[in-house]
This record gives sequence, structure tokens and C-alpha cells, in this order.
Amino acid sequence: MLWFIYALLCAFSLATADAFSKKTLEASGAYLIAWVRWAYAFPFLLLTLPFISIPQLDSTFFGVTLILLPLEITTAVLYVKAIKDSPLSLTIPFLATTPVFTILTSFLILEELPDRSGTSGIILIGMGAYLLNVHTGKAGILAPIKAIKRERGSVLMLIVAFIFSITSNLGKVAIQHSSPAFFALCYDALLSVVIFPLVLLREKPGFSGFILKGRAFLVIGFFYALMIIFHNLAITLVEVPYMISVKRTSLIFSVLYGAVLFKEAYIKERIIGSMVMVAGVILITLF
Repeated sequence: MLWFIYALLCAFSLATADAFSKKTLEASGAYLIAWVRWAYAFPFLLLTLPFISIPQLDSTFFGVTLILLPLEITTAVLYVKAIKDSPLSLTIPFLATTPVFTILTSFLILEELPDRSGTSGIILIGMGAYLLNVHTGKAGILAPIKAIKRERGSVLMLIVAFIFSITSNLGKVAIQHSSPAFFALCYDALLSVVIFPLVLLREKPGFSGFILKGRAFLVIGFFYALMIIFHNLAITLVEVPYMISVKRTSLIFSVLYGAVLFKEAYIKERIIGSMVMVAGVILITLF
């Protein structure tokens, strides 16, 4: 069960990085924090270098990585904007919709339809999303659904979840043509370098912008690096669907962070909604 502990630590580390990112976003821009999550994780990831062997890379690896880079940068910026604009407890849970979008893309590309457990999982995720805004139900049965459209962060995270349904498959191909540990380190470095000119162009943080918040940025980078490390440790010990299902418990950790750090409202219903969504993810990925 060591993989379970690693996956759970991965979920906790991701939720913690998100919480500190949101805290720092009170005085920083989305592009800067998106860059910080990769760049400040890199020194910690470098500690794994002695344990990484450089695999033989082929054209598939380089081609897929080039396709991934713009998609990953887009999702990172949208992700950070989502947690900046809206409560954590209303944005992060929508990452649970990624398996639903994966089923949709599989149907469009491969003409594959979900089985009974997949359909049940989709229904549970829909119910969980509804419960996130169930307090608005007094305004009508469709009010919780309409509330999602009004919350900009929720809409942005739905877009992120859709793109994740594509990048998760492409990332798997890149790992198959390299190795999990090598790809994590190499990809993090590439993303840090590619997005940096956008940070300078869009936000012009200046030297002081990096120095004054250096301690907070290091905390974000540390937990984001832990997330990557525990992700790779877990994924080498168990099948991907099992690991991802446990990793999605980060939704619940994020809701709790929303309550403790940001005093967000309607936490009870959002915890229940997140748990229902995680149950839906488990049904889709494991059965």
C-alpha cells in the first residue's frame, strides 16, 4: 500500500501548492505564479538528478513535447486565474470532470462509449457539481447549474479540465518514450524557460518582484515539487487509474484549505459535493 501513501501525499502537496498560490495571488499576477510553480520547483527536483538515468529519446518524444508545451502553459495560466478569481472550494472540484471529458474525446476520436460504471461515474460527478452550489436551490431547481456559469473561476477550471483530458494522454505518450522521472525534470525545466518571456512581457515584475516574495515562492515550489515527486513514485508502483483516483482527493483538501485559510462559505455542502465527485472519478477510472 506504499503507492497509496505516495498518491495521498501527492494530493495533499498539490492542494497545499494551490492554497499558497492563491494566497500569493493577492499581490501577484497569474502569469508570474504559473511560472513560479515550475521554476521554484526545479531546484528541489534537481535533487532527484543522481537517481535519474537519461533515456534514449526519439522523434515521438520531441514531437509530443512540442505539442504539449503550449497546451500546458495555457492550462497553467487559466488554472491560476481560476483560483485567483474564485473560491478554492468552487474551482478545484471541477478538475473531477477531466475523466468525463476524456470519455467524450474517446468517443469523438475512437467512437468508444462508456460502460455502465462510466455512466454512473458521470452522473455522480454531475451530482457533485450540482451540490457545490446547492445553497442557491431556493431560487429554482436549475439555480445551482446557472451559478456555475456565473462563477468565472468554475468556468475556467472546466476549460482546464477539458484540456487536461488531452494533455494527460499526450503526457503518457511522452513518458512511454522517455521515463517518468526524466520527463518530470525535463518538462518542468522546459515550461519554466518557455513561459518566462511571457511573464516579463505581461507583468514586468522586476527584480524586486522576485526577491520580496521569494520565501512564499519557495513554499509554492517546494510543495509543487513534492507533488511531482510523489506522483512519479506512486505511478511506478501501481496502475495509473488507481493512482489518479487517490490523487483526486486533492479536491477535498482544497475545500478544507478554503475553509481554514480563506474563510470561504458553504463549506459543508462543498465537501459533500467534492466527495461525490471523487466517488464518480473512482467509478470511471477503476471499474
